Amino acid sequence: MGFSGTINIMGNESKKIVKIVRNVMPSVVSIVLSKKLEELESELNKENAQQGKHHSPIHIPLEKIDARGMVEVGGGSGFIVDATGIILTNKHVIEETNVEYTVITNDDTHYSAEILACDPVDDVAILKINPTKKLPEVTLGDSTQVELGQTALAFGNALGIFKNTVSRGIISGLLRSVSAHAGASAPLQEMRGLIQTDAAINPGNSGGPLVDTHGRVVGINAAVVAGAENIGFAIPINTARRDLQDVKKYGRVRRPLLGIRYLTITPDFKEKFKLSVDYGALVTREYPKDLAVVVGSPADIAGIREDDIVLRWNGKKIETKKTIQDFLEDCNVGDIITLSLLRDGKEIETNVTLTERK
Repeated sequence: MGFSGTINIMGNESKKIVKIVRNVMPSVVSIVLSKKLEELESELNKENAQQGKHHSPIHIPLEKIDARGMVEVGGGSGFIVDATGIILTNKHVIEETNVEYTVITNDDTHYSAEILACDPVDDVAILKINPTKKLPEVTLGDSTQVELGQTALAFGNALGIFKNTVSRGIISGLLRSVSAHAGASAPLQEMRGLIQTDAAINPGNSGGPLVDTHGRVVGINAAVVAGAENIGFAIPINTARRDLQDVKKYGRVRRPLLGIRYLTITPDFKEKFKLSVDYGALVTREYPKDLAVVVGSPADIAGIREDDIVLRWNGKKIETKKTIQDFLEDCNVGDIITLSLLRDGKEIETNVTLTERK
């Protein structure tokens, strides 16, 4: 018995994924950082001299230099969120100073890019290019609706070499916290509320979109765990959505400031330091030269002092699963919050008006 016609070996789920990739990929961009040859060589030689390395001057190979005398020094991915040329990426992708930023769209068109804004807390940046035509834009989803186990697709410019890369996995975890450097020169900081995925996120994928099975962006690819396999993290898209709204309304990202340094208390922390409570946040300095309460900050104005323990934020307990940083993430500039404090064995309350972080 013979067969005639075409056998369709692609299942419905695969067809759906292929359709999503076709719809999203035109909105994914590569971001290239370039520096003038003379400046780069000067910087590298100066760095070697400062490190006491005495050898022949560094010269960049000719194949690394473009027709304009520029050398690529870094890059990453991004995606178009507005047809007029607004692009989301990671803050650490565009951390280099004295460089030229170029955005390369899916059709290989090159645009000079400017930085519109950077989030002072989260690893989010907003770029602007000026196209002569409307560009394809992604659809933003709601990261609060992401569920454990659902399928996720990560898009980007893998390793800075493999353009138009997409990987498939699942949502492996929610509300994850990791300590990471937002950039090579940035201090170690805790990144909270992240989406974990096993969809491959490689260097160069940073800033690309993490997409659900409806083709909606739910996160911005941000970090991987060194030495681990299939553990990647994305910034929830709702964080970036808020930043976009701020830029549209105020021309900048506005994040609220409280103005304290603190350590979140755990049962072990309580025992070690002989505290009377096993939850809350101890207002304390990290290093001797630090200030536990920033002078002139909302916390300072409200009378918060070093060694106070902040127990509750608007009546809700402060603990490891919901820290002060987490509460701040849900607040806006100008919000008035009520903090319950433990001071010298007595519980008191104070109202704090959050100002804008500079």
